Amino acid sequence: MDRTLLKSQLERHEGLRLKPYRDTVGKLTVGYGRNLDDVGISRDEAGFMLDNDIDEVEKHLRTVDEYNELSPVRQTVLANMCFNLGFYGLMSFRRMWKAIARKDYSGAAQEMLDSQWSRQVGYRADELAQIMRSGEV
Repeated sequence: MDRTLLKSQLERHEGLRLKPYRDTVGKLTVGYGRNLDDVGISRDEAGFMLDNDIDEVEKHLRTVDEYNELSPVRQTVLANMCFNLGFYGLMSFRRMWKAIARKDYSGAAQEMLDSQWSRQVGYRADELAQIMRSGEV
C-alpha cells in the first residue's frame, strides 16, 4: 500500500473536522472521519490529548502572577481546576484568587468549597481544597 497516497486521498475525501459531528449515517465522527461510536480512541491517543490539554492549561495559567508564585503542589490544584472549569471559569473565582494573593491558603480553600463547582464535583473539590490548604498531597 502507498500510505502517502492513501493519506492524501482520505484527507481529501473525508475532510478535516476538529469538532465532533454526525456523519451521513448518524455516527459520531471527528478528525478525518474517525468513527467515535464504533472505533473510539486508543489509550495512546487519549494520553496524547491529555498531554496537549495540560500544555494548554499551563500556557494560560502562566499568565497569572499569583499562579506563578505558588508552590508546584498548589499550582497543580489550580491546573486541575482549570482543566475542569476552563481558564475563564477558574478566573471567575475572584475571592479565591484574592486569598491566594494574600497567601491565605485556608481562605482560598474555603472559597473553592463555597462554590457551585464544589457541589458539582464533590470529592474532587474536597481533595483539592485540602491540598490548597496544606500545600501537601
